[in-house]
Amino acid sequence: MASKKSGNTVSRIKTGSFERRLSLTRAGLFAGTRMASHMATNWLSSKENRERRHREMLSRQAEFLVDELGKLKGSVVKIGQVMALYGEHFLPEEVTEALHTLEDQTTSLEWKAIQQVLERELGAARLAELDVDPEPIGAASLGQVHRARRRSDGLELVLKVQYPGVADAIDSDLNAVAQLLRVARLVSIGPEFEDWLEEVRVMMHREVDYRLEAETTERFRQMLANDARFVVPRVLQEYSTSHLMASTYEPGHSVSSVAVRELPLERRSELGKAALELFLEELFVWGEIQTDPNFGNYRIRIAGEPGCDPQRDQIVLLDFGAVQSYPESFLTPVKRMIQASYEGNREAMIEGAVNLGFMSRDWPQDVLDTFAEVCMSVLEPLLPDQGQWPEHAVNSEGQYRWKQSDLPSRVARQAARSAISRYFRIPPKEFVFLNRKLIGVYTFISVLCSEFNGEELLRSYLYQESETSPS
Repeated sequence: MASKKSGNTVSRIKTGSFERRLSLTRAGLFAGTRMASHMATNWLSSKENRERRHREMLSRQAEFLVDELGKLKGSVVKIGQVMALYGEHFLPEEVTEALHTLEDQTTSLEWKAIQQVLERELGAARLAELDVDPEPIGAASLGQVHRARRRSDGLELVLKVQYPGVADAIDSDLNAVAQLLRVARLVSIGPEFEDWLEEVRVMMHREVDYRLEAETTERFRQMLANDARFVVPRVLQEYSTSHLMASTYEPGHSVSSVAVRELPLERRSELGKAALELFLEELFVWGEIQTDPNFGNYRIRIAGEPGCDPQRDQIVLLDFGAVQSYPESFLTPVKRMIQASYEGNREAMIEGAVNLGFMSRDWPQDVLDTFAEVCMSVLEPLLPDQGQWPEHAVNSEGQYRWKQSDLPSRVARQAARSAISRYFRIPPKEFVFLNRKLIGVYTFISVLCSEFNGEELLRSYLYQESETSPS
């Protein structure tokens, strides 16, 4: 959830389905007509000019789309943000780039409207037990966060308040956005897109189910109760409802703050290891993964600061609204692919990808081999063969330098130079979210400028049920 920018408030979030559908329909018809006119006049141009002008038109269409979505606020903006994060396999690059600008929109609801929500959800007597700060400490598309203090004992807490009406508007808003994309000719319609759209719908409903988020938060708190490296807020059920979640206030520094950046390398590396191990625990043990890579969901507590652990830096985990549970039918092939990558078993890597449905045995062997190599490159900092690491990715102690490695860009260039893009199928929706999480973990560690090898950690999860592992 973004930090609040003062002075940027509105009195209400427009959630009337007719009003919103009408706005989006008009926008879609206008954009569709413009695209049709462009296609009619562009076909006489040379191939190079056609491609250039088509990209320019897509950018204009995308910017227009984002402007229209931004005007409506509420769940429409969140839908656009989710599509930006997870739509790379379904939407043109120009569209996802434009949609990412929605992440900067942090308009909050004025205090009078929030106070009415609190009174309706808690009742006057229960609300009177709290002193609530009218100024939000964070604002997002679906709600905002206020600090509060319980009068009886001074306990500091935060209240995550959902904007009125946004939960009821999700289905109509998602349908309207999808229709806008279709009419504006910004997406290719097919069963994969429709399946992905339904997954976005499920995710959106999960995001506004604050009772579910409260249960998930408590479950993660219990699972991490004996791991001093992590802090998870405690939910206060007596102040929580389906549209309001109260939890203990857990302070900390942002991941990219100067205070964190100035920590010694050894401590930053330990924080990076903790983040990687948490991801592996989610994937290999719990089968539940927090899929939102937003850095606003994390804080860093520095050892020795007031209220912090005197001996250990800690990662504060916030916002469990995007946690997804994965079935073994998906997790098992993924784990086998990771193990195949670790063991350098190209054939087993290909088999896992075929089982997941985004590769086919009838593809040329060189394409299959190249795909396997790209997948193995993704796990570079976790693999035992360090001889393939570029010199700039290794420090004098032989430790992997996550930031300097430039791994995501190198993998992207490797894939672009190959022929796999002509054959690559849209991956299962579960894989899309898992991939985003992995990128988020890598980025988190890179921002910390951590330097460590992840091989030992991965090996401990791959072979935790056996006494031996490949030499």
